[in-house]
Amino acid sequence: MTGKISAAGREELLSEIYRLLYQKYGRLRCKLNYSNPFELLVATILSAQCTDDRVNQVTTTLFKMFPDAAAFAAAETVDVENAIRTAGLFRNKAKSITTASRRIIENCNGEVPADMAILTSLPGVGRKTANVVLGDAFGIPGFPVDTHVKRVLNRLGVTISADPEKIEAEVNAAIAPELWVNLSHLLITHGRETCRAGNPDCETCLLRAICKYYNK
Repeated sequence: MTGKISAAGREELLSEIYRLLYQKYGRLRCKLNYSNPFELLVATILSAQCTDDRVNQVTTTLFKMFPDAAAFAAAETVDVENAIRTAGLFRNKAKSITTASRRIIENCNGEVPADMAILTSLPGVGRKTANVVLGDAFGIPGFPVDTHVKRVLNRLGVTISADPEKIEAEVNAAIAPELWVNLSHLLITHGRETCRAGNPDCETCLLRAICKYYNK
């Protein structure tokens, strides 16, 4: 697919995408289980290249073993590795979680900061993870761009970019901040259920009439 969309065209298209997806799914919440911002931060770090269901299985035990940032900060990295092994990439994730926990204890009084710049300075935390934490744990508008969001928006013709930060900026400029979090959830759900990577179910897709991929 080629050809850029105008700012006005993107705004109109995203408005219709949101309307149609909202009619089907309504207001959604993060599929990761958590009871506080720190648990969501850890769960989101674990979710890289791992399903939410698997992460929820892992954190059911993990948060009993290490109930807060202080517990993770004091833990041996190998013990965290063993606890999260089935979530994949467990060595890198364990290192990120324990190091981030120590910084939160040392620099943030043990509390996850509701600040994009500070969050993204933590190991293993990019803009996607930070936006998830800000949006779902703190109610601060953010638009997380994961692989599902990127794929769906490119197929629909909302963007031609593969850069998550550019996609985030384009969407944020086109729709109201109060819609950012739910739009991300809607696109992720649609990407998982219908607009799948390998075999998109275009014939039953409620967005096919406005989809560049389907109508090319």
